[in-house]
Order: sequence, then C-alpha cells, then structure tokens
Amino acid sequence: MNKQSGIHYLREHREAGSNRPVPAEVTRIRDTVVAGLGDLLQGAFDAVDDSLFELANNARSNNEQNRYFEAMREIRIKRKGVERHFQNTVAQYFANPPHTGPLQEENLSKQASADTLALVGNDDLEEQVALNAMITKAKAHFQGPLLQLQTRFSQVYPEATDESPVNPMAPEHLCSAFTEAIQALEIQIRERLILLKQFDRYVVSNLGMLLDEANRILIQAGIIPNFRYHGKAGQQHDASKTQPADASKEERAPDASATEGAGQAGDSSAVFEQIRKMLSLQRANAGIPPRSSDPNVRVVGDSELASLLNSLPLSDARQDQGNLSAGEPVSIDLRQLVQQLLSQTDTEDGRKPALNEVDEDLINLVSMLFEFILDDYNLSAPVQVLISRLQIPTLKVVIRDKSFFSQATHPARRLLNSLARAGIGWSSSDEKTKDKLYGQIHNIVQRILNEFDGDVSLFETLNQEFEQFLERENRKASLVEQRTRESERGRIKSQTAQQTVDNLLKQKVARYKLPESIHDILMNGWSRVMFLAYLRDDVEHRWNATVKVVDDLIWCLHPHQEDDERDQWVRVVPGLLKSLRSGLEEVSYNSSRLDEMMGQLKHQLAEAFRTNAAIEALQDSPEESEEEEIATVHQTAVERQQELEDAAISEYVAQIDGIEIGNWVEFRLVNGANFRCKLSAIIDEADCFVFVNRMGLKVIEKTRIELAHEMRRGRLTLLEQGALIDRALDAVVGTLRSKTA
Repeated sequence: MNKQSGIHYLREHREAGSNRPVPAEVTRIRDTVVAGLGDLLQGAFDAVDDSLFELANNARSNNEQNRYFEAMREIRIKRKGVERHFQNTVAQYFANPPHTGPLQEENLSKQASADTLALVGNDDLEEQVALNAMITKAKAHFQGPLLQLQTRFSQVYPEATDESPVNPMAPEHLCSAFTEAIQALEIQIRERLILLKQFDRYVVSNLGMLLDEANRILIQAGIIPNFRYHGKAGQQHDASKTQPADASKEERAPDASATEGAGQAGDSSAVFEQIRKMLSLQRANAGIPPRSSDPNVRVVGDSELASLLNSLPLSDARQDQGNLSAGEPVSIDLRQLVQQLLSQTDTEDGRKPALNEVDEDLINLVSMLFEFILDDYNLSAPVQVLISRLQIPTLKVVIRDKSFFSQATHPARRLLNSLARAGIGWSSSDEKTKDKLYGQIHNIVQRILNEFDGDVSLFETLNQEFEQFLERENRKASLVEQRTRESERGRIKSQTAQQTVDNLLKQKVARYKLPESIHDILMNGWSRVMFLAYLRDDVEHRWNATVKVVDDLIWCLHPHQEDDERDQWVRVVPGLLKSLRSGLEEVSYNSSRLDEMMGQLKHQLAEAFRTNAAIEALQDSPEESEEEEIATVHQTAVERQQELEDAAISEYVAQIDGIEIGNWVEFRLVNGANFRCKLSAIIDEADCFVFVNRMGLKVIEKTRIELAHEMRRGRLTLLEQGALIDRALDAVVGTLRSKTA
C-alpha cells in the first residue's frame, strides 16, 4: 500500500542537498528539538500501547483481540527503529530545510488533490484526512510562534526567499517525517489512525515549548530580536526596519478562526471537493466545453438563479397540510425543474441562459442527496416522507449558501441530520397522532414549508428547538432505560443463581439415597440460603461456605468407623447445625417448621453416628447404562448437527459481536410486521442482548446465537448510525466512482 502523502518530495529534497555545516545556533536548536521530540514520541508510543491493550481487553471476539495484540507486538518490536528514523529525518531538515512557501504548498496539493483522492483507497484517504486535520489545527494553534520562527529561519538560511521561506519545524514537515517513519509498521488502518491520534495528542499538541525555545535561541543570536506579531490578522514585521517600503511586504497569516473551521470540516471539504472534481471529469469526458467560453450561452448568476428559485412554491398546494407524511415520499426532478425555470426566462440578446458549473454541480448534488434519502432503508417510512418534502427548500439554501456540503456545521445540514438521527427509532407500529417525536418533526417540516423565505437562520432556530426537545425526551428515556437495564440484569442474575443452585443440589443429592427429611431441608430450605449467597457473593463471599454446608451434611451421614473420623464428626456437627439454623432463619424460614426440621436432622445425625449406619450410594443398573449409551450416541448426532448450525452462522455471529451499545436494529416478525429497537445492555452472565424502544422500555431479549439465526433468516437488520448527509455524500462518491471508472 502506497502511503507517501507528499513524503517523496521531502525525501528527494533531502537527498539532493548536501550535508553542509549549519550555524551554531541552528545546531543548538536541532539538538534541543530532536531530543525533545524523542521524549514526546515516547509518551505517544506508551499511550498507543495502553490504547491497544484496552481495546484488546474489551474485544468482542478472539479475532479482534488477536488483531490488537498483533499490532501491539509489531509496534513494540519496531518502536525503536521508528523513533530513530523520525529523529534522523527531523535532524536532516535542519541541514537541508524543505521550503514551506508556495512551492511546497503546490506540491502537497498535488498529492492531496481531489483527483488523486478519487483514485486512492479508502484507507489512504482516511489517513490523509487525519494528517491534514492535524496539520491545520497545529498551524492555527501555534500561528504566532510558527510565523516568527519561519521569518527568523529564512534569515539564517541563504537559499530562503520571501516567496520560498523555510522552517524545519513546520508541522507539515514533522508529520511527514513521522508518517514516513511508520511505513515500516505492518498494521491496519484502525491501528494506524490510533498511532496518528496519539502522535497528535502527545507530540504535535506540545510543539509550543519547542517553538518558543527555538525562537529564544535565535533571538539570543540577534536574529530579528524585535519581531512583532499582530494576532489573528496575521501581520508581522521587524521593528528594526522602519522604511515605508517594508510595510508593504508584511505577510498576512490565515485567520485562526477560519483555519479552525476548516479543520472541523476537513472531512466534509475533502469529500465535497472530491465529488466536484469527479463531476468536472464527467463533463470533460463528455466533451462539454466551459459555459463561459460559449458565445451563444449566457451564464446565469447566483442572484438571478436565487430569484428564479424564489418563484417556486415550497410545497404542493394539493397535499394535506395536516398530515405531511401521508402517501409515498415525494420525488422531484430538480435538474428538470431548474431547466424549466431557465427556459422561461427572457433574454434580450437572444443567448440561451445556462447555469455555471458550480451551481450545476450543487443542483446535481442536492438531487443525488435526496435520491439517496428516498432509498435509505435506515429512515423510517413516515420520517422519510417528511424529509422528502424539503427538497425545494434545501435547493434554495444550497444556492444561497454554497457551504452546505463543505461545512458539517451548516444549520440546514445539522437540522437534516438531527431529524434523521431522531427518526431512526420510529417504528411503523407507533401511533403517529400520539407520538411527540413525530409531531415535532412534522411541525418542523411544516414551518419550513410555510415560513422559509431564504433566511437560513430559520433552520438554526428550528434545530436549536429540536435539540432542546430531544434533550428533554432523551433524559426521560435514559432514566427509564437505566431502570430497565438494572431490572433485566437483576432478573437474569436471579435466573442464573436459581439455575446454578438447582443444578448443584440435584447433582449432589442424586448420588445418595438421603432420608426424606434431609432431602427436604436441602431442596426446600437451604436452597434459598444458597440462592441469596450467590446473588451477594461479590460483596459477602458466602457462596462457597453454603456449598460446604451441603458437603459437610452429606459427609456426616456417611459411616465413620475410624477414631479420627469420628472425632472430626463430633467437631463438625455443632457448627453445621448452627450454620443451618442461622442460614434458614436469615431467609425467614417458617419458625415452627424450622424447629421440627432441626429436631429431625439431629435425630438422623445421632442415629447415623450411634449405629454407624450408612446412607446408600445409588448405583446404576445395567438397563440404565444401556440407556446412557444410547443417549450418548444420540447426543453425538445432536452435537454434529449443532456443529453444522454453528458453522452456518459463524459469519453472522461476527456481525452480532460488532453491534455496540446504543446501536439501532430492526426485527421482522413472522407475520410481516417489523419494529425498531436499540441495544441497551449485553449481560455476559447469560450471553443475553437486551433491546429497548425509544422510550427506554424493553421490547425483546435474545442470546448471541439467537440473534445470529435471526440475521441469517433475514429477520434482523443492522441500521447505520452515521449522519445522514455524510452517508449520502459517501454514497454519491461511490456512485460517481463507478461511473468514471
């Protein structure tokens, strides 16, 4: 797998340069930085080891656990080599510093362009997005020190210019050095992302102290000692230079807030640009020339297009405003609709009106977005119909504010995601007229259709109101769900306790022909004591003691002829009787019945000791042995059938193990009805999965094997949990890739 990510440029640049001597102050900075980064990197690797161990400890399957342990082993073995490679690469940057100006930006942009991203694998794209976000965040956070250091280093290195400055400590260079160093690790993308995350947390986020130290050393050496940096505006200049001409050469850094926003929406921007590039490639492959170069075409501007869209009604006047979810989802051909609007416009010069490429891409994206929504099984049917009513309002929003697809925090995008996320648990069996959530979603859609006039702030207001509503509902549901979860854990633990007690007593009692009174004490009295001891064993640790009472009682009823055994019998019986009475009293056994039972027990024990009588051990008859052999043969056939069943559902068991607490699923009943529910708890003692509805009430419980069988029969579907728009964009990328392949 090729994971160069722009690294080859840096490597070639280093190899092409000579290892010439560097100034003393640069050598001092290099030694300080390399040692400091080494210490920080050790902390990052320690954190990676802890993270992988925790993941392995909580793994749901042996394969998953082995994967994490193998990654831990691989990293531990090659860790020193990675650290050494990273430090050597950083040291080389000080001897042959790569440029950080337009040349480097252009080169890196070629590596991470949307055209290139469209051709790389998902793992490479995911890693590149993580690196870009890390670099962007560091540049915004350490903006001032980085600018000062870049200006000072550009004074030290003679080959640096204003157009092509240098900074060996730039975040993109350090990240590239680390990415190059970890190429030796044979680990999968998830473990690689964990490694990058800890590198960001322990190394990149702590660059400030090293940047400050480097600036301090250069200031002591007299290199631009009076540098001034003017905050987010990004203006800086050397105060020792007061000529007016220098003022015009002040550099302006990117606005920090804008950079942080770009970091937050890094994933969305990358995917959006990737889609735009693929749409552009489609036009190029079809031989469609740019609209601006066609003299017979008049490109419609944004304001004119927005004005044309304002003439469209937001809703169909024929639809029932009281029940917007009635009928099937609304399917609108937005492309054809816009073309009809353009054909109705009057042109004085006779030229044909047409959209510019950006607006055409946005309209195509909105159309593909709602095509995905109308086909998305994860949305419940009524919510799907309601969201489909928002196609024209969404189109108007996108044309007015083109950041809808590139900004994950866009108000309209957040609202659509919130509606879809909240509606995932809505089942067709729920009564819409009595459901608060349905009423809230219906009201939001109705308000958009009635009130939206182009002001996107309406979406922000509605989203805030909806989030407050969800917070109240989720708070109530969480309390109910917690009680449900605790109740189920208690119930299952009680079942397990009762089953354990019954099996143990039956196993011990079945070996001997006990007197009726002894059998009654154990099965109807002492079993209650053992039941409570099992439930409280994690606190009181009395379970083993209650089992020992049973063993001691049966032992005391055995014949004992040796003197030491009879002496031991005399020592054991008083404590045994005391334990039996106190235990039975603790479970509130009938007091009058207790006295009678204890009297009979004393008589039985005394009689056994006095006469040296023996309780009879039950021996199997020949007939019973034959029956057991037949049962063994039959059991073997059953086991063989079970092995076939287990092999058939093994792949489904792996999918069941992937379900996390809070994930939604859909069950289909034999009669055709279906319902949706959320995984609330996994009770390991009984291998039991407990599912609840939106209100937190239990709806079903099944074991892992039962769930695997349900999935195999097509009666269980795992619902996707991701944000609606993000999933839609991913689907669009896949569709476009197949078309451009």
